[in-house]
Amino acid sequence: MAARPNRIAAIVLVGLVALGIIIAGHQIRNSRLSKTTSPAELFANGEIRIGVDASFPPFAFVNDDELVGIDIDLGRAIGEALGMPVRFVNMGFDGLYDSLKANQVDILISALLVDPLRQDNVLYTRSYFDAGLVLVSNPDNVIEDMGELSGHVLAYEFGSSADSEARRWLRRIHPFEIHPYERPEYAMDAVRLGQADAALVDAISARLYLREYNDTWDAQIHYVTESIFAIATRRDRPDQWRVVNRALQTLFEDGRLDTILNRWL
Repeated sequence: MAARPNRIAAIVLVGLVALGIIIAGHQIRNSRLSKTTSPAELFANGEIRIGVDASFPPFAFVNDDELVGIDIDLGRAIGEALGMPVRFVNMGFDGLYDSLKANQVDILISALLVDPLRQDNVLYTRSYFDAGLVLVSNPDNVIEDMGELSGHVLAYEFGSSADSEARRWLRRIHPFEIHPYERPEYAMDAVRLGQADAALVDAISARLYLREYNDTWDAQIHYVTESIFAIATRRDRPDQWRVVNRALQTLFEDGRLDTILNRWL
C-alpha cells in the first residue's frame, strides 16, 4: 500500500525511546492532577475537536461525502468513552500540528507516527496501531525473523522501506535471493503462489491483503520493525492528554479498539 511521504518510515528506535520517556514521565506527573476534573471542563468548546487528514485509507478517507475509517471510528469511540461529542476537522497532513498549536483543534488522530522532534510541544498517547514491517510466509515454511532468510527467496516492494531493510540484512547474514515487485500486493502474491518464501511488507498492506484471502490462505505474520501510531495532544494541556490516554487504554482493554481495527484491516 502506498503511504504518504514519511508516514510509514524509519522513526523506529529513537521514536520508541521517546515514546517511553514521554508516557512514563507524564503518567507520574499526571497522577497528581485532579481526578475530579470532568471532560466537559477540559474541552471548553463543549466538544472534542479532532484534526484529521482524510486522505489515508483505511485510517481516514471520504466516502459519499462522509468521513470514514479507523481514525474516525476511534475518535468517535473516545468521545463516547468520555461522554463528549466530537467534531472532525479535515485538513492536509502538513497542517495538522500547526492547527493543534493554533488551538483550531484539541487533539490529532491521523495515523501519526510518534515524532521525538515534536516532544517540546506535543504529548503522545499510548499506541493504537503498529504499522511496521512484517514478514508474511506460508504455514508450512514459517519465517519469523530476518535472520532466518539465508538461502530463501524474499519478495518486497521495490524502493520501499522494505527494500532498504532487505538490503541491510543482505550485509548481515548469509545470502538470500531478493525479488522486488512494483507493489506490496504482488510480493504477497509471490509467496501465496509459491514463487517466494516470504514477503516483507508494511503491516497495513499485509492486513488488507490477507482480508481477501482469509478463507483460502493461512499466512503467518511476524513483525520485523515498529512504526507506532498514536494520538497527539498539546503538551501544555496535560489533563486533556490524561483523559484521552485513559480512554484509549479503556478501548484497548475492553476490546473495542480491536473491533475497530478488524472492521477495516
